[in-house]
Amino acid sequence: MKFISWNVNGLRACMKKGFLDFYQAQSPDFMCLQETKMEQGQADVPLGEGILEYWNSAEKKGYSGTAIFTPHPPLAVAYGMDKDIHDHEGRLITLEYEHFYLVCCYTPNAQDGLKRLDYRMQWEEDLRDYLMSLDKVKPVIYCGDLNVAHEEIDLKNPKTNRMNAGFSDQEREKMTVLLSSGFTDSFRYLYPDVTGAYSWWSYRFNARKNNAGWRIDYFIVSDRLRDKIRRAEILNTIEGSDHCPVLLELDF
Repeated sequence: MKFISWNVNGLRACMKKGFLDFYQAQSPDFMCLQETKMEQGQADVPLGEGILEYWNSAEKKGYSGTAIFTPHPPLAVAYGMDKDIHDHEGRLITLEYEHFYLVCCYTPNAQDGLKRLDYRMQWEEDLRDYLMSLDKVKPVIYCGDLNVAHEEIDLKNPKTNRMNAGFSDQEREKMTVLLSSGFTDSFRYLYPDVTGAYSWWSYRFNARKNNAGWRIDYFIVSDRLRDKIRRAEILNTIEGSDHCPVLLELDF
């Protein structure tokens, strides 16, 4: 099964930059989007016959938002994590299938000066509890823009970015705790030492041209799915957003 996750930084804008061509060429089993910045029906998204759409949009217009496109009908769908503090920004969708849960996530940014760090820490704790509760029932595939570069290997300039949003000690520690709770970073599982592998680049300073990026988009799976990982790739030649898509193939 092929899973793709992509922060499209506005789906309507991304569709003008080749999103639909990419989708049709890849024809994934699951396409998970973050930062859609729209509600279902605000634009025509012609995905093809038989494709189901699941949208979780923020109450604030043109902000945040997630979506999953798939031809596979789920057993159940959940939006958010059933906590009022977290469930107004359209950041989480969970689809349940026979053999796994798929969780598409757009993690809140800690923001400049880490002014939203306290909220981010609350999100991380509650999200970890949520994932662990799912994992007790069946394996979890957790993906999205998680807004953290976990280790120094995961961004171009770790020294000068330490304690910036996305590379604070606190955010990195929350990722460490999650991974020590029965979950595996699929890309690092296959490529523990690969450098220069990034999924987001600032629009400033020719960052993408110079590959001065961050790896902040992930597929994280329950440890017991490790032996089913066939591919985990960062599709860094695909443009259309300040992020590129990331891909996971599992052999169920």
